Amino acid sequence: MGGLTGILIIIIVLLLVSGFRKLPDVGTGLGQSIRNFRRSLNEPNEIDVTPRAEPDKQGQGKKDGEESKD
Repeated sequence: MGGLTGILIIIIVLLLVSGFRKLPDVGTGLGQSIRNFRRSLNEPNEIDVTPRAEPDKQGQGKKDGEESKD
């Protein structure tokens, strides 16, 4: 089976399962999901996962290697 033959078989199976009336909805959903996937690849991550320095009791952040004087 070549690439084109496999795609045609998938399209025929989708037509049999979903029917001809739902075909535009399936196409719209597929197009939107591909568009969103491409957009997510190009956008930077929205979540910042860099750790922050925790403030000590006096409200100042500790530097690396410093210990608290308690």
